[in-house]
Amino acid sequence: MRQTYMAKASDIQRKWLVIDAEGQTLGRLASEVASILRGKHKPTFTPHVDTGDHVIIINAEKIQLTGNKLENKVYYRHSGHPGGLKSRTAKEMIETRPEQMLEGAIKGMLPKNTLGRQMFKKLNVYKGSEHPHQAQKPEVYELRG
Repeated sequence: MRQTYMAKASDIQRKWLVIDAEGQTLGRLASEVASILRGKHKPTFTPHVDTGDHVIIINAEKIQLTGNKLENKVYYRHSGHPGGLKSRTAKEMIETRPEQMLEGAIKGMLPKNTLGRQMFKKLNVYKGSEHPHQAQKPEVYELRG
């Protein structure tokens, strides 16, 4: 009788991947990165184990949005106090905190549990083309499509 392979934490080989966000569409990039963080691109994928790789995203400020989303898409946050609702358009987000915009899109595509939070810690997003992870010898990852 054949048994299904289940990855163990000790068996996992993690790579460091660099993805250039320049000219990429926000949602398409986010969904592929979420898949890499989960480990779905590996034959050893196991749903209840974090089998994913580390991802470094560079040039976050050069991400693309389709249609009129730059002006119409609004990001909200609330301080918890009465009248504490603050909003920013996607254009303001790209100018001030593009890393936060990408992280939010990717985080929303990961599982909403302890495992998802563990996967999210393997994501590093940077404005510009420089990153401090040269010691990990990251490989350049080409996105599909």
